[in-house]
Amino acid sequence: MDFTFTDEQELLIESIKEYADRYFDDESVKQMYANHQISLEAAMAYREAGFMHMGLPEEVGGIPCDKMTLVLMCEKLHYYTGCVLPFQTDINSITDVTDFGTPEQAAKIMAAVDAENTSVACTSISEPGAGSDNNAMTCHTKKQGDGTYLLNGQKTWVTLGEYAQYSVVIAKDEDPSYENKNYSLWLVKNDTPGLTTGTLHKIGQEIVPFCDQFFDNVVLHEEDRIGPEGEGWKLLMKKFEFERVLVVAQALGQAQAAMDDAAAYVSERIAFGKPIAKISAIQKHLVEMEVILQNVRTQLYKTVWKLDQGESIRLDCALLKYYACPHLTEVANHALSIYAALGYTDEVRAGRIWKDLRGYEMAGGTPEVMEYIAGRQLVKKYQR
Repeated sequence: MDFTFTDEQELLIESIKEYADRYFDDESVKQMYANHQISLEAAMAYREAGFMHMGLPEEVGGIPCDKMTLVLMCEKLHYYTGCVLPFQTDINSITDVTDFGTPEQAAKIMAAVDAENTSVACTSISEPGAGSDNNAMTCHTKKQGDGTYLLNGQKTWVTLGEYAQYSVVIAKDEDPSYENKNYSLWLVKNDTPGLTTGTLHKIGQEIVPFCDQFFDNVVLHEEDRIGPEGEGWKLLMKKFEFERVLVVAQALGQAQAAMDDAAAYVSERIAFGKPIAKISAIQKHLVEMEVILQNVRTQLYKTVWKLDQGESIRLDCALLKYYACPHLTEVANHALSIYAALGYTDEVRAGRIWKDLRGYEMAGGTPEVMEYIAGRQLVKKYQR
């Protein structure tokens, strides 16, 4: 495995830094968190720079690249800005449409990329009674005599659901019962009559807020279905593993930003007549942080390398997220200890990053779910 960056990747990273430096100074980021969304200027500049097109098929106007490049872009973007951003939510939902949808659906979603808005698309999966237990979903469609479908139900924890132009909604076909395992994906424009939202307030990651979505006899047509009837869950599962990898990349970037800040601070802060960098307890914090960061980065790049080689990452991905996200939260926790009371204010960003990182532990699957997935795979791996 060779993790040396290519010339193209180095240029991309340089472009990301220039973008972050221009639109994400400390005051701008604080304002974005207060407004619960990034600025329209920053959103449009991201798309105009071509970043939103990375990894999309060339036939829809995308810029094809390997998964490692996408992971590096995600990691470095969150490192240089030091904040959580909406772009991965957008691209995950966009690729659901470009990978599984019709050319007409792909054209719609790419038109939304060009439209002036802070968010393009979101994915609506969880429900009040159905998180990890997806069979408990009750949101469903019923076909009508005129060939249309009525969508009814509620989704929750929908990231960017109030700002996105489109929702990729998964719903059961016809029957909302627990036993029904037939799901379809639907592309729903968020101004469709019958779709309303309710704001949910998070303690972290405020730039990408949650909402409830309520579907009350939302009329859909066959051309709104993404992929084959009844195959919706299988389509989503095809991309869950890489989405979890991107969650880790986001968290790693922000954790590294917390490390940079805290590690520089120890040489500036004077206590007992000397920089606190000379105190062994402070050095221990730095050691713990660096070990975690190096472990996560190595495992992340190894997992993505395997994916680019066409190998299965089911076990690697589950182990990665199980270990990475809780430990990256610990990196920020160590940073707070180094800053002491200052870290518990908004004068420095370590506390904000800590709150953001805690949310990544749940995003894309909790540690408990990752343990369950990895445990099953390990039994198979070592079975004689």
